[in-house]
Amino acid sequence: MKFWQSLAWCEPEHLVAVAQFAEQLGYEGVLNADHAVFPETVNAAYPYSADGKPPMTPDSPYPDCWVSIAFMAAATSRLRLSTSVYVLPLRNPFEVAKAAGSLAIFSGNRFALGIGAGWMKDEFDIYGVEFSGRGRRMDDMIQVMRKLWQGGMVEHAGPYYSFPRLCIEPAPSQQVPILVGGANDAALKRAAYRGEGWLGAGNAPEEVPAIMARLRQYRAEAGRGSEPFETIVGLTTPPDLDTFKGLEEQGMTAGVNLPFSFALGKRSSLDDKKRYMESFARQFVQPLG
Repeated sequence: MKFWQSLAWCEPEHLVAVAQFAEQLGYEGVLNADHAVFPETVNAAYPYSADGKPPMTPDSPYPDCWVSIAFMAAATSRLRLSTSVYVLPLRNPFEVAKAAGSLAIFSGNRFALGIGAGWMKDEFDIYGVEFSGRGRRMDDMIQVMRKLWQGGMVEHAGPYYSFPRLCIEPAPSQQVPILVGGANDAALKRAAYRGEGWLGAGNAPEEVPAIMARLRQYRAEAGRGSEPFETIVGLTTPPDLDTFKGLEEQGMTAGVNLPFSFALGKRSSLDDKKRYMESFARQFVQPLG
């Protein structure tokens, strides 16, 4: 089993050093977080908590994904980098394809685009982007980006985006892997039919086997059952070696070390972060890697 370190709400000045240390310890990769803006008052209910309250606050750091991942990529050589998750339907597919493709080129294909439909309607309203139908729009965006990443002149006629023959140069040497986040059935289907993996938003261990089974079912329906597929799952219970071993047998390919703010408090020193990462690596990354 592989392990990723979550960088959600990590202080920007610590990101590069944390990424370098994760690489030294044998972590598979790091997961950055994304929100475009964060309103003072959030009316939308957070779907992954019992009370509907989000774990983040307006002062939670969200440095730009493209800039921060580029800095981390330049400072590492093996570590993979992804977003958990980038709110794709809020953005323009041409700009995302250009940025993600460029990251793939400069990182040696170590970047995977982790995407989600987004839950915060307030954010869409502020951007002036339609919130309803965002899943269908995201499906069309994925097709657009796939075409642009293949290189050369391409055209597209979809329900949301249509364009004549054009290209984005340089194109990456291979397709940027897409990891789809979200817990509902539509997200699982999207991951199985259109992605190279699925990102969990935090699951109890007993929930994971059923999710893995549904992903296998949908991948078989899509004729993709034999293709490589990642399942990166953060657990909501304390990490346990036997739990990880059992879930690996069920099809979970990677675990996630908790965000530093969950384990160490809202603000922590770089040394505290390193000690936390080193302890997790000693207990889980190294024995199971």
